[in-house]
Amino acid sequence: MIFTAQVKVMPLRELLDPQGKAVMGGLANLGLNGITDVRIGKNITLQIQAETAEAAKLIAEEAAKKLLANQVMEMFEVTIQ
Repeated sequence: MIFTAQVKVMPLRELLDPQGKAVMGGLANLGLNGITDVRIGKNITLQIQAETAEAAKLIAEEAAKKLLANQVMEMFEVTIQ
C-alpha cells in the first residue's frame, strides 16, 4: 500500500527562532500587534510504500532522524494518512 506521511519539523522551544522573530517584527510593522509568538518550521510530505501504516510511520521517522530534521536544534512529528 501507499501511505502519505506528513513530517512537521519545528525549532526546539528552548532555541531562538530568527526567522520567527523577523516575521513577528514584520507583522507588528503591519499593525498586527495581537500576535505574541511566531515559530517557522517545515512541513514535508512523503509517499511511502509499506505493508502497514505502522511500518510507513517507522520509515518516515527514520527519514526524519537521519535527514529531514536536525535533532540538536529541531523536533519532528510524523502523522500517517
